[in-house]
Amino acid sequence: MEVTTGAMGSLLPKLGQLLMDEHNLHKRVKKDVCFLSMELESMHAALIKVGAVPRDQLDTQVKLWADEVRELSYNMEDVVDKFLVRVEGIQQPQDNTGRFKELKNKMVSLFKKGKNHHRIADAVKEIKEQLQEVAARRGRNKLDGIAFNPTEAIAIDPRLRALYTEATELVGIYGKRDQDLLSLLSIEGDDASNKKLKKISIVGFGGLGKTTLARAVYEKIKGDFDCRAFVPVGQNPDVRKVFRDILIDLGISHSDVVMLDERQLINKLHEFLENKRYLVIIDDIWDENLWEGINLAFSNRNNLGSRLITTTRIVSVSNSCCSSANDSIYEMKPLSTDDSRKLFHKRIFPDKSGCQNEFEQVSKDILKKCGGVPLAIITIASALASGQHVKPKREWDILLQSIGSGLTEDNSLEEMRRILSFSYYNLPPHLKTCLLYLCIYPEDRKIYRDRLIWKWVAEGFVHHGDQGTSLFLVGLNYFNQLINRSMIQPIYDHLGQV
Repeated sequence: MEVTTGAMGSLLPKLGQLLMDEHNLHKRVKKDVCFLSMELESMHAALIKVGAVPRDQLDTQVKLWADEVRELSYNMEDVVDKFLVRVEGIQQPQDNTGRFKELKNKMVSLFKKGKNHHRIADAVKEIKEQLQEVAARRGRNKLDGIAFNPTEAIAIDPRLRALYTEATELVGIYGKRDQDLLSLLSIEGDDASNKKLKKISIVGFGGLGKTTLARAVYEKIKGDFDCRAFVPVGQNPDVRKVFRDILIDLGISHSDVVMLDERQLINKLHEFLENKRYLVIIDDIWDENLWEGINLAFSNRNNLGSRLITTTRIVSVSNSCCSSANDSIYEMKPLSTDDSRKLFHKRIFPDKSGCQNEFEQVSKDILKKCGGVPLAIITIASALASGQHVKPKREWDILLQSIGSGLTEDNSLEEMRRILSFSYYNLPPHLKTCLLYLCIYPEDRKIYRDRLIWKWVAEGFVHHGDQGTSLFLVGLNYFNQLINRSMIQPIYDHLGQV
């Protein structure tokens, strides 16, 4: 279940499609169920908004209310499922409309029986009373407008640190990676294709060092261009602000752009870049539609060797950014075992020849947990190095056991959590639920795709989309979206299938 919305996602369809049969429910029960459905729809919408905010940024009253609604949703689902399991003949999920209608008919016949009729009436009445109290509390405390904690200081975006991280810290990034990216940029030579506007999209999950790589290459080649800009975007961008930031970075005065609307900003950017060789990097794009709007400002008729680089965590966004034959996608991969070890040891033992013997095995175990992610390696290494001193091995062992469990209280790991949590909070509610379900599997377990999808279906996480689309295909779409967003690491067979 999703941490904030609880069982709401699976409960609402059950109420709507099973309990609200028009002619077989008792009139009073039908009225109560109708009330439950409408009230829960409203609460579900509110909980989705709450779920889009990191929990540590929520007001205490909002957290208490959301927790109460979540628990109530579990109780309600238990009541509904208690009647579902009494329906005979239901073996396993059958994915067709006829089978679902058969299930509804059996539910109807069940409700016709007086004993069960009385039980469901009492259960629905009790839940209605609980729901009314929760709704009243929401109104008394005026919770709708206070999702964010007003006493919580607004945190600086931790990704900004990557803009100023010395590239020499990152073994494997400042070396081979920037050379690979430079070769894709093809900034040298008189070939006609090199003179065309070329777009490169750097794609990979959070923490791989996309921003740091883009910044390192930017610093290395910016002198080859007439003008340049490096603009972070983020999850909730204002398109006008993005255009203004690009223009200001290119050298336009803030006063010349602050009052312009979106169309005027695009025109001004067109005019300014028309006869210039430019380098523009747009960092951390999350939305294809946003890119389509930004892309309007960059003319493909520029044949002066200009380069436009984007970074994103989402594969479909990178594909959208690189839609012409002259464009290229650079897929970020985790660091190799050797580069991971060098980076880790360089941060902890900067003035020593290498890792001390007593730390060899625990270092290997920690690096295995880091999975070649530079952000994780640097952050954890920083937690183990206290100034010029290395922490005792006992603290290394404690940190090793806490990695992945969320038990560590080391503040130096908070930045890593914030960066990686951006991807989670950008997911729609149904994908959050499916992703959190993976917590039932042991660490490093290979999971079979089809089996996982059927489990999602059985749990009620997958909902019918277009008419005639099977639940399995909808679940497959969920699975592919999680891969697309770099939240699931796919393993391919010999046929290239996940």
